Amino acid sequence: MISTNDVRPGMALDLDDGIFQIVEYQHVKPGKGKAFVRMKLKNVESGAVVDRTFRADENVRQAIIDRRHHQFLYRDDLGFHFMDGETFTQITLASEEIGDAVSFLKEGDSIDLAMYEGRPIGINLPVSVELEVTEAEPGVKGDRVSGATKPVTLETGLVVQVPLFVEQGDRIKVDTRTGGYMTRVSG
Repeated sequence: MISTNDVRPGMALDLDDGIFQIVEYQHVKPGKGKAFVRMKLKNVESGAVVDRTFRADENVRQAIIDRRHHQFLYRDDLGFHFMDGETFTQITLASEEIGDAVSFLKEGDSIDLAMYEGRPIGINLPVSVELEVTEAEPGVKGDRVSGATKPVTLETGLVVQVPLFVEQGDRIKVDTRTGGYMTRVSG
């Protein structure tokens, strides 16, 4: 347990309705009445952001989140299989547990799994990933207007809007936060 007076942004709390990371923290002492603490909290599992108010000096449970380095091995009917980089133990997660990260994972990728009390609660992807273009329509000659884009399909099945010069077989960098094209990778 930790007092609400001692919490700071970045800490994680184990509340009744889930595990939350503190995004913003404000201690308020009004002229009349008792002091209180206003926090903006992000649910670690769902990503939902909520505002909560606590009494000053109220005790809450602190959640110690362990971020462990894992390698994505493969996907099958059971789910997505990962291996711990230190202990070499394997863990299988369903696609519902992975969420949007499914679109960015390919075999051999390294990720960080957020673990709480020995169970995975979230995936931390790198800011960008390199993926190969598996399907791309050719750009139409004369359609080279500044900023023109076309949809392409990547090796994970993700469809991204890219500039007309990107072709099938090219490797591109994709932003995992927005799912958008960043740049073409040479070589």
